This record gives sequence, C-alpha cells and structure tokens, in this order.
Amino acid sequence: MHTTLLLEMAADACPERLALGPRAQGVSFLDLATQARAGAAWLGARGPGSVVFLGLNGPALPTAIFAAGALGRPFAPLNYRLPDADLRALLARTAPSVAIVDDDMLHRVAGTPGVAVVMRSAFEQACREAPVAEPEPVDPDIAVLLFTSGTTGEPKAAVLRHANLAAYVISTVEFMGAEEGEAALVSVPPYHIAGVSAVLTGVYGGRRIVHLEAFTPEAWVETAAREAITHAMLVPTMLGRVLDVLQATGERLPALRALSYGGGRMPLAVIQRALRLLPHVDFVNAYGLTETSSTISVLGPDDHRRAIASDDAEVRARLGSVGRPLPSVEVEIRAPTGETLPRCVTGEVYVRGEQVSGEYLGRKLTDADGWFATRDAGWLDAEGYLFLDGRLDDVIVRGGENISPGEIEEVLRAHPAVADVAVVGAPDEQWGERVAAFVVTRGEAPGADDLAAWVKARLRSTKTPETWTFRAELPYNETGKLLRRVLKDELARARSEAAA
Repeated sequence: MHTTLLLEMAADACPERLALGPRAQGVSFLDLATQARAGAAWLGARGPGSVVFLGLNGPALPTAIFAAGALGRPFAPLNYRLPDADLRALLARTAPSVAIVDDDMLHRVAGTPGVAVVMRSAFEQACREAPVAEPEPVDPDIAVLLFTSGTTGEPKAAVLRHANLAAYVISTVEFMGAEEGEAALVSVPPYHIAGVSAVLTGVYGGRRIVHLEAFTPEAWVETAAREAITHAMLVPTMLGRVLDVLQATGERLPALRALSYGGGRMPLAVIQRALRLLPHVDFVNAYGLTETSSTISVLGPDDHRRAIASDDAEVRARLGSVGRPLPSVEVEIRAPTGETLPRCVTGEVYVRGEQVSGEYLGRKLTDADGWFATRDAGWLDAEGYLFLDGRLDDVIVRGGENISPGEIEEVLRAHPAVADVAVVGAPDEQWGERVAAFVVTRGEAPGADDLAAWVKARLRSTKTPETWTFRAELPYNETGKLLRRVLKDELARARSEAAA
C-alpha cells in the first residue's frame, strides 16, 4: 500500500475536517490532498531525484511528505542543526534531488552540485496556486530516507518503504477513529522517525496536527493550552521540562487526554511525577527504532496505573519497561551465538514484522527469515514485558564481565540528591574498562564516597563506579538521546592530558 493513499482516504471520508494547523485557520483534509498534488506537480518540474526537506516544523512538512509520495520519490528530511560542512556533505549524498529549504537557511546549502534548491515559501505558494495535475500511478517503493545521527561513524541512510510505513499505520491506528476536535501536538523535529510517523498516523486517524516550530517547554504548554491539544508525544528530557512549567504555572491542560513518550530511558521519578501531576492523562511508553518504522512495543495507560498502585514488586517494576510488543510484531531475545534465550535472560533484541525495514541504502540487514537485530540489549519478563538495558555498544566490559550502564543509572537516580546521571566505560589498564559516572545533583550535593556506598549497598561492588564526575548538565541531542560518546571523549582527553 502506498502512503499517499492514506491521505486520499482521509480526504474522501472527511473532506471538511481540519487536518493541519490552528483551529481558527487550519487546512482541511481535502485542501491538504489538493495542495499535495499541486506541490507534486511543481516539484516534478524543478528536477529529478529525491525530495529533501531542510527546515523547521510546520504545515509544509506533511504537504512535502505526501507530494513526494505522489511523485513516487523518496522524502529525505535533513538535520538543520548540523554544522554547514556536514549538512552540505549530507545533502550532496541525496543528489540528484530537489531540496525544499527554509528561506533563512538557503545560504547554507545553495550551490550543492546535483541539488535543485527551492525556497520553502515558493513551495508553499505553489501548493496553493499551482495547477493540480492528475497524478500518474506510481509503484510503491522507497517512501522515506532518514539519516542516522552518525555518533559512531558516517550517518547511514535508513530506508523506509511505503509498505513498511503503511503496515505500521494500519496496524496501530483506526481509520478516522479520532473524534472531531481532537488535535495532536508534534514537537519532535522533522528528521526524526516520530515526526514522520506522527504525520501519517494523524492523517489516517483523522486527527488535526499542530506543529511546534522549535521546542521550548513554555511554548509547548502555551500551544497545548491554546489549541486544546488532546494528544502529544515527548522525549523524556522534554517531559521533565514541561512538568516544571506546569508545576510553576498551575496549568493542568484539561483537554489533554493522551501523552506518549519514548526516544530514551525515562527516569522513574519523572514518570511518577507526571502521573501525579496529570492524573487525567493516559500515558504511553512507546519503544521503536527508525529501522522499524517507529513503535514496536507499548506500555499502555492501564499498565502505568497498575504499576503505580501495585504492592507487587514485579508489577511495579514494569513502569521501567517499554511494555509488550505490538500484535503485528514479533520480538525475540538472542544470545551472541544466535540462539533464542528464555524469559528473564538478557540478550540482544530481535524484531520481525511487515513494518520492519532493517535496511540502509545499499545494505539489507534483516536475515533470511526477516529478523532484524536492533543492537539493543534487553530481556522479556514472564508476562512478555520488554525491559531494555541500553545499546550493546554501551555495555561496559570489566575484566570479562558485561555491565549494563542502565542498571547502575537507575540505582543512582533513586538517590534523592541525584537529578540526572550517565554511566560509561572508561579505559583501564588492569580491567580493560572501569565504571565511570557523570552526575548532575540537586540540593545539597553528595560526595563520591556517599554515592559509591549507595550503589554498593544495592548492587555488587564490581558495578560501583570508580570514577565520578559532577556536571551542571549532561549532553543530549534534540531528540533526547544521551550522547555517551561525548562523555567518553571527555574521559579520554582527561587521561591523555594526565599522561602528558
């Protein structure tokens, strides 16, 4: 199934319902479909190749996604936060392409060989005014190209085909199941899988989409209140900052019904605070990857409520899980040798399903049976709830023992004076690696000895950090991913300087 059909179905079913933008001046589903067809004709005349998007959130994003689909071309949103040299190198890899660029970013990419650069304002005007040609039938193929963050090397272009994305949307969303008046606030950037899937699921479900150009917690709360937002998605760092604003202002967002979170480990203290502050909201923890077309497992609202109210330690612990796999997805935990592991044993998370792409340009990573290795470490409990122990690349190997940073971080976050923490492996001549902790404190700062004693009382001594660094904040990217490599580089520099 082609993703463009999702919009055509919505436009046929509810042509006058608002699809995009503010309540007062929004765009209907029929108008969005018409604008996408006009945009497709206009882009097709600008040049061949992929349709690149470089800019902030806004109505131009969904229009461009569906216009590219109507043309049968891949849609490739780029990270505008990259340095100019990196951005131009990434753009050059899309050639030949037509790049829709925010007007004030034009100078950053103009003149890239093989790339026809057009201003966003010109594209938006063409969508409103250009003649609408009847689209020619196109064969479903690559729908979206999403470049990875490149934290361990050159960014890779993840391939999501129309069949992958359509399978995800149809299996997780009821067609036009939203009530009229529902609205979703999208604040994740356009180049993140959550930003793309929010457009597709919102359109298919019939829910108005409101984009926040750039996230600040104050702007998020103000927009959610003004637009009577009913549904939203935040990464953990965003949610914590939003809660601070809600607590300071007394705003409780009575229209808000559902809030999903994902993209990184959610500190238990943050979600517990959210459940107390917003008892009328259904919280959902959604775990997924770019290569799986978004969500593959969900911890639902009832799971949250049961966990927070239960006296059973096993049920309470599920608040730290990412829930159970979607019915349309299979999950297995495997050993490095490849065999499937039993419940409650940690290994690598493998996933299979129609929505799973597991593909980069020029390289397919699914095996002969369709299984994709996520590179995430995790385990399934007796009831099938999935617990993650971080990326396999993040595992600390100390004297032959594999140590999960997430387990140590969770213990440290439970300390009343610890606001945030990151644990990484530091080079060690005797053990290969030693455990190093970076800590952000609140209130009266504890000393390293106090924190070490706290960990040792709850975990065995080999998991107690030997190196402690106290910081004002930890490095995260804009989608809430902890940048462990930055911290490892900091340790490596310190070691090099000490040896000099």
